[in-house]
This record gives sequence, C-alpha cells and structure tokens, in this order.
Amino acid sequence: MQNIPSVDLRDFLSDDPKRKQKFVNEIGSAFEDIGFVALKGHFLDDQLVDELYGEIRNFFALPLETKRSYEIPGIGGQRGYVSFGTEHAKGRKEGDLKEFWHFGQYVSKDSKYASEYPENVEVKELPRFNVVGKEVYQMLEKTGVYVLRALALYLGLDEFYFDQYAKDGNSILRPIHYPPITSEPANAIRAAAHGDINLITLLMGAQGKGLQVQNHDGEWIDAIAEPDELVINVGDMLSRHTNNKLKSTIHQVVNPPRELWGTSRYSIPFFMHPVSDMKLDCLENCIDAEHPKKFEDITAGAYLYERLVDLGLIKK
Repeated sequence: MQNIPSVDLRDFLSDDPKRKQKFVNEIGSAFEDIGFVALKGHFLDDQLVDELYGEIRNFFALPLETKRSYEIPGIGGQRGYVSFGTEHAKGRKEGDLKEFWHFGQYVSKDSKYASEYPENVEVKELPRFNVVGKEVYQMLEKTGVYVLRALALYLGLDEFYFDQYAKDGNSILRPIHYPPITSEPANAIRAAAHGDINLITLLMGAQGKGLQVQNHDGEWIDAIAEPDELVINVGDMLSRHTNNKLKSTIHQVVNPPRELWGTSRYSIPFFMHPVSDMKLDCLENCIDAEHPKKFEDITAGAYLYERLVDLGLIKK
C-alpha cells in the first residue's frame, strides 16, 4: 500500500444501512491493514479550524518566558505548555524538535473522574485561545465517538460498547509547533518514529508532506490528507484491546528539505483516551488458535503512566 485510504463519516451517519455498513467495512479493513485513514464528513467546520490555527500561531509567537509561565510542574505535561525538546520517542534520548500545548478533558464537578484530571490552563494574553480550544476538543471528541462506534460493529461488539469508556475519557488536544530549523539537527527529527498511546488519534493539519507512515513492508509512505479531511489512526491501547487485529502503525514527522528549514509547521492531534479504569484486556472474540493472546492484562491508566515515563514526561 502506497497511500492511506479515504473514508466518509457521512456514510456511517446516513439512514441507509448499506452506506453505514460500507463505512464500517472500509474503516475496519483499513485499520487492520495499515492503521490509518483520511476521514471526510467530520464535525469541524472551516471557520473553527482557521480560528484555532490563528490562536495557536499567536500563542507560540509569544516570548519564551511567557510560554514557560504556563509550563506546570508535576503533572507529566498533561495540561498547558511543554517546551521545545522535552518529549522524545520511546527508546530515544534525543528530544523531538517541537513545542506543544495540551487541552484536556472538560468534566462536570460531580464526575467520578473530576479529581483525576488537572485543570485546563488559561492563557490570559489570548482571550479566545481557551474558548476555541474547548470547542475544537468537543467536536473532535464527538467525531471520535462515531468512529469508535463503527469499529465496535466491525469487531462484532455492541455499537455503543466504547461510549462508556470515551465519556469523561482522559483525551488530549495537542496543538504542536515545529519551529524553523536553524542548524543541522544532531540525530533529531521533528517527531521520531513512534506509535500513539491512546485508542485512536484524530489529526488536523496533515495537508503537506512531513507525516510518514510505515507500511507492512517497512516502507515509509507520505500520509497527506485533503484540506477537508482528518487523518485518523489506531493507538496502542486499541491495538492491545483487539489483540493487534487493529494495527497501531509506526509513524514519524520528518524534517523538511533544507530549502524549507526556515518555515514553521503546525499540526493538531486529538489523542482519544478512555477513562483510566477501562480494562485493556484482549477481547475474547479477537483471540483464537491462529491469534493467541499477545498482551498482558492492564488498565488504561496504568498503561498511560508507563508510556509517559518512556516519553520522558514523567520522571520516576
């Protein structure tokens, strides 16, 4: 496979059972084969997308001292600002060539998970920053819920199986800034080869070259979406839960050609996480004689902690 398949969520949302099943088959097959799709028909409109990009450009253009005032110690980078080079891929020491921001879940005060999540950090210099971030967060979460419903049907589960775990889930919206490259990077790229931690990732901003996906032959292929598409991929939690039936694919963001070193790149992934007490045990209907159980039982919260240590965001 040399490109990622394109699917349209409006098929799943239609009243036509054949269109709905077509979407289920297409996204399920793509996630078995390469773990990535480009998705049309999501809930983000162009105006909201443009406004968020404007806000994050304004934020990352703030003085470093101002940005660092929003870097909160002791929470593993789960809210607010994370400075350039802090995060690295699992197994690497070189920090990725990026800085980013984290918006987290918005739960009611009476939610059983309210005490688990740090408060979202308010940027006082930019009055629309948090307003727009929250709206985008909720539209991407809504999109993700429908994708998970389609995957539940593909896996032979009840359509709403994942709803209980997605509601109040520990999801993260991460606007990323890859700054201009000013000197020859010493064995570092914008985002080194990695798999995502979560259930699924919904990515804004994959319209230009940079994001690459590794296919089953070990070849790197460009994952480029149309302007009206999100790129969606399987994370390690969903791969574990399905006994690797749905593939969490290794991907990376490579440095641009030297003539484009002077340009910034922005992308905005939404990492859709379940609630921390979801059991990621391999589903019984994904285990058989040809596909023995590959992973130990673990909860989503324990697995997330392990991975944040691997990434250097939590220091043991």
